[in-house]
Amino acid sequence: MNLEMTEKRLLKILIHGTDKELAEIIEDIHPADILDAIHENENEVGKILNRLPEWMIAAVIEEEDDDEEKYKILKKFPESKQKKILNEMSSDEITDLIGVLDDKESEAVLEKINAEDRKDVQRLLAYEPETAGGIMATEFISIDENKSIRETLKYLQKEAPDAESIYYLYVVDKKRILRGVVSLRDIVCTDFDMKISEITNTNVIALRYDMDQEEVANAFEKYGFISMPVVDEKEKLLGIVTADDIMEVIKDESTEDIHRLGGIDEEEKVDGTLRESIKSRLPWLMVNLLTALLASAVVGIFEGTISQVVTLATFMPIVTGMGGNAGTQTLTIIVRGIALGELTGENAKRILKKEILVGFTTGIAIGAAIAVIGYLWERNFMFGIVIGTAMILNMVVATIAGFIVPVILKKVNVDPALASAVFVTTVTDVLGFFFFLGLATIFISYLN
Repeated sequence: MNLEMTEKRLLKILIHGTDKELAEIIEDIHPADILDAIHENENEVGKILNRLPEWMIAAVIEEEDDDEEKYKILKKFPESKQKKILNEMSSDEITDLIGVLDDKESEAVLEKINAEDRKDVQRLLAYEPETAGGIMATEFISIDENKSIRETLKYLQKEAPDAESIYYLYVVDKKRILRGVVSLRDIVCTDFDMKISEITNTNVIALRYDMDQEEVANAFEKYGFISMPVVDEKEKLLGIVTADDIMEVIKDESTEDIHRLGGIDEEEKVDGTLRESIKSRLPWLMVNLLTALLASAVVGIFEGTISQVVTLATFMPIVTGMGGNAGTQTLTIIVRGIALGELTGENAKRILKKEILVGFTTGIAIGAAIAVIGYLWERNFMFGIVIGTAMILNMVVATIAGFIVPVILKKVNVDPALASAVFVTTVTDVLGFFFFLGLATIFISYLN
């Protein structure tokens, strides 16, 4: 929102303003602000949208995060207007839109766009959605290395309005093989008669079309580029990925990891339906039930010990709970490290040793505290020793599990964020009960 345009004034013009008033401001308003107005005034959606030009409707649709909501906005218009809106949208946005539609709806959308855009979209649909090829745009500017600066500037005047980004121009040969990159700044600061090849940076960093989108995001974070080219196996230029695409990737990936660590489907939304929420959560709760039964089975083995020292039942959740917390801490760090490429084969052993030492050190601190509490609670020195030792052992095991489980899952091509928490919790619960009750059984004569 610009300084002169408040939300109230914008809404007033969008709904009640004259055509002249709307025309005067529309090019200076960011589509994200119009989208906010739509979200906050659902009863006025139709009125707002019908007053917007096709290019702005396309921009508003592209600002919408939810691809299903994008289609809902598009469907509010008749077929003839849908065509105009779609032809104002970029190829990668149309591809994302089609990705959530069924075959019939997808075909209907493809029929509404021009032949050139349809070809681009179909090409993008051939790539895996969560790869560089799947998120790239085909509206980019490439230039022949033999063009002069003067010719390039004239070319830009013609092509720039339809390009996704013009901050970097990618230099190609006659076979469209990527030869280098030129910044817009270099072009405007160079003599008109000089050739592009003379100012080309040949040390261009490109993305392979099959690179995972998380790796793409890491590359953007590492190099700080606004856009990066995407190439095939022969270094042929296919498209570009821009910073706004990466912001969306980061948002999606972080949401996915948070949801998976919590044992819910990444597609579940806070305002989703009852059925969707149950479908998302119930399967993992059933898995957790099975792991809980396993832990209960361990407890069942030591029923005799518990019946002799009832206080053991009071302290059991403390041992397993603290182990679970320690395991989750390590798990969170390791999953993030794997996602960002910070955990490698070279540093894995060093990190594992560090985590074991963390578990041992924190285990001693927590174990000492709970040992004192246990002693004061039971007035039994050995009871304090048993629970303190069990705590140390479980916290060490918890940190080991927090490291090993996601690493193994990654090696077998399972997303560590998806299933790690269940396995780590199982380990800490089962072994926590085993250590505590096992030690209590060994020293039962000193606990009575």
